[in-house]
Amino acid sequence: MRHRLLTFLAAAIVGAAILLPATTAAGQSQGSASASRTTDAKGWKAGRTAWGDPDLAGIYSNSDESGIPFERPAQFEGRRLEDITAKELEDLRVARRGNTAANSVAEDRPVDREVFWENLNAVNSRAWLVVDPTDGKIPPQTPEARSRAAARAEARKKSGRGPADAPEDRSLYDRCISRGLPGSMMPAIYGSSYEIVQGPNFGKDVRTYMGDARGRWEGDTLVVETTNFKDQIAYRNANGENLRLIERFTATGPATVEWSVTVDDPTTWTKPWTFAMNLTKKDATQRPFEYACHEGNYGLRNILSAARAEEKAKQAAQPASDSR
Repeated sequence: MRHRLLTFLAAAIVGAAILLPATTAAGQSQGSASASRTTDAKGWKAGRTAWGDPDLAGIYSNSDESGIPFERPAQFEGRRLEDITAKELEDLRVARRGNTAANSVAEDRPVDREVFWENLNAVNSRAWLVVDPTDGKIPPQTPEARSRAAARAEARKKSGRGPADAPEDRSLYDRCISRGLPGSMMPAIYGSSYEIVQGPNFGKDVRTYMGDARGRWEGDTLVVETTNFKDQIAYRNANGENLRLIERFTATGPATVEWSVTVDDPTTWTKPWTFAMNLTKKDATQRPFEYACHEGNYGLRNILSAARAEEKAKQAAQPASDSR
């Protein structure tokens, strides 16, 4: 999360300075994305910075988007986002809040501190997140992508390693390194605040697990295109060398920015696809703070020590098994 914050700020800063060849995200469904915009945005127009760009600066949160299904639920088969009525969306909000509240106190759920962080009153902006294709589903993976995943699984199987033989056997998220992009921008219990900082004519290279981001303006929309990802954190097991993420930040009201992401990797999916959600402007009390991930550091130690304990228990039980 901390790494994403740095990249995100840099991407916003370079928006006025670094221009790439104009590229329109293939398959971007602007009509579907606009269906979720709030009614109070009618007639509203974004202010401008002192140097003339749309003013997106501010502190935002995606906490109200928690609980939204990523793909279209089966109950809406054959329908599009813009077909969902205001009454249906409100009914969904009530049902989702009820499910979250019930799950937080479920008897079969282990008692933990995550319950404290859950958003019990999220005001979702839409029925699901994928806006393109219009069926609300992620396109099928390519044969190359399936082969790549199978090869990774087979290599892991042949290695003889367990799931927690060493820290390197755990995910980058388990190891408190990164949730990747766009994962670090998605609702995840806490750490849901983001800050957009703008400045004229400034930029620098940023190369992290979040890839290499470049920003530009297309009308009133800030477009951030990110490439050069490391394979071990590429989104949904994409090919890091070919993955291209195109984020669009568009102010849709005095307190709302719509954030959409087009995922483009022809070696992983049969066509590009897009999802979107809202970021809601907050005051200074919601400013981002360092995502230190201390609990993850302790968690990794516990995962590894538990794996060693399981191994010792199996070894201790082996002689008894042989004697029977």
